[in-house]
Amino acid sequence: MKEKVVSLKEVVGKGYGDFWRCEKRYRVCKGSRGSKKSKTSALNFIVRMMKHPQANLLVVRKTQATLKDSCYSDLKWAISRLGVEAYWKCTLNPLEIVYIPTGQRILFRGMDDPLKITSISVPVGVLCWVWIEEAYEITKEDDFNKLDMSIRGEVPEGLFKQITLTFNPWSAQSWLKARFFDTPDEDTFTKTTTYQCNEWLDASDLGIFEKMRVNNPRRYRIEGLGEWGIAEGLIYDKVEYRDFDIQALREKAGIKSAFGLDFGFTDPTAFVAMLIDEEDAKIYVFDEFYLRGVTNARIAERIDAMGYAGQRIVCDSAEPKSIQELQDLGIRAEPSRKGRDSVLHGIQKLQNFTWIVSTKCVEFFHEISNYAWEKDKFGKPVDKPEHEFSHCMDAARYAAAKVLVGETFSFD
Repeated sequence: MKEKVVSLKEVVGKGYGDFWRCEKRYRVCKGSRGSKKSKTSALNFIVRMMKHPQANLLVVRKTQATLKDSCYSDLKWAISRLGVEAYWKCTLNPLEIVYIPTGQRILFRGMDDPLKITSISVPVGVLCWVWIEEAYEITKEDDFNKLDMSIRGEVPEGLFKQITLTFNPWSAQSWLKARFFDTPDEDTFTKTTTYQCNEWLDASDLGIFEKMRVNNPRRYRIEGLGEWGIAEGLIYDKVEYRDFDIQALREKAGIKSAFGLDFGFTDPTAFVAMLIDEEDAKIYVFDEFYLRGVTNARIAERIDAMGYAGQRIVCDSAEPKSIQELQDLGIRAEPSRKGRDSVLHGIQKLQNFTWIVSTKCVEFFHEISNYAWEKDKFGKPVDKPEHEFSHCMDAARYAAAKVLVGETFSFD
C-alpha cells in the first residue's frame, strides 16, 4: 500500500489532544453545539483503524434510522478529509464501512434492536471499540450496561477496549452525569468542549453564539459552553425519550391527535404533532419542526410537505394576520383561545400527564428538559415560565387545550 503522509494538526485542529490519545475503558465527551466533537471522533476512529489492523468499530445511536445522516456521514467526511478514500469502501445496504487492505469493519446499529447489538461478530480481528453518538438518547442506564457487557474478551497486544460517548448535555437529570461526571473513576475519561475550540467556525458561525450569549444567557450556557441543563425547577418532570408505535396508538380507543404552532422569526417557529391519551394520562410527541427566520409561506410549505395541511393546527392567537395567511395558503390553522391565568392553568393541566417524546423530536426534548419557572430576585421560583425553551412548549399547550378542554376555554 502506498504511504500517505497527513498532518493531523492541520486536519484535526486543536483542543482534543487528551481525547485523541485516551485509551481508558470509557471516553466521555460532552460539548456545546459546534464543538467539533463528532467530527473529531470520526477522524480519530479512521486514523485508529488504519493504525491497528485487528480493530473493528461499532457505531451506535438510539435508533438505526438516524445513523446514515449522522455518524455514517461524519465517518465518510473524515475519510475524505484525510485523503484516504481509495482505501475505504462505504455501502448503504448494508450500512457499513470497510477498510479494504485488511477487511476491518465499521458497523452501525440502533439500540432499538438490542439482539442485533449483543450478537455482533466480525470476520477480521476483534470488535474492541464502540462509539455512542448523541448518548443522551440512551435514557436507561441498563441499556448501556447491556451494550457495555457485550464488549468483552481478550484483545491482541497493542489494542484496548473502549466505549466512546459523545453528546450535548441537555439535561442534568441524565444518568450520564451521575455515572461519569459526578463519580470520578480511574477507568473513565471525561471532557467538556465548546465551540471556542473549533477553529473551523467562520465569523457567521461565531456571530450566532455571540448573539446567544447576549440575548439568551441560559441557552448559551448549555449550547455555547456545554454546561448541564438545569436539575431543579423543571415544569414537566415526567418525561420519557423513546420511540413508540404510532400506528398502534392511533388505533387505541380514545386517542386524539393534536397539532400546535408557535410563531417566531428571531425566536424559532415551533410546530408540534402529538397524540393524547387521556385515559392513561400520556401525551405522545411524534413530529416537529423548529425553524428560525421563516416566512408564513415557508411555514405552510413545511406543514404541507409533512402531510398535516388538512389537520386542525392550533396557533398562537396573538398572530391573527399570520393565521389568516396560513389559511389562505391552504393550511387548516385556527387561533388558540385565551383566558385569565391561562398559561398557568394550562401548565397545571398538562403536569398531570407523562410526556413520551419520540427520538426524532430532538428540539422538543431539548426544550422540555430545560423548561423551567422564572425566579425572583431572591432566586425563588415564581408562577411564570421562563421564555427561553418555551416555543415547543407553547405550541404543545395550544394544541392540547383544544383537545382536553374544548372550545369553551383554552390555555393560551
